[in-house]
Amino acid sequence: MQTFILLTKLSSDLSSRMNMREQIGKTWLKKVKESCPDVKFIAHYAILGQYDFLDIYEAPDIETAAKISMISRQNGASHAESLPAIEYKKYVELVQDL
Repeated sequence: MQTFILLTKLSSDLSSRMNMREQIGKTWLKKVKESCPDVKFIAHYAILGQYDFLDIYEAPDIETAAKISMISRQNGASHAESLPAIEYKKYVELVQDL
C-alpha cells in the first residue's frame, strides 16, 4: 500500500452549510469505502489556510488515489488533490546515493 495525502477545498455551497458538515463527511466516506474498499484512512484534519481538510490514507495504487479525488469533487469539493507521500526515513535512504 502506498501513502497519500488528500487536500480538499469545499465549494462555496458546502461552506455555507457547515452545520451539516458531519453528515456530508459521513456520506463522502461511505461513497469512498464503497468505491475503494482497499483504502485505509489514517488521519483526518480540518485545517486553516488554502484548504479546508487534509486526509492521510493508504491506497493500493495511484488510480485509486485519483478516484478518491474524483469522488471528493463529485461530492462538493471545489478542489481535491491527492499527493503521494514517502516516509521520511525512506526519503533519506533514497537521497543518500545522490
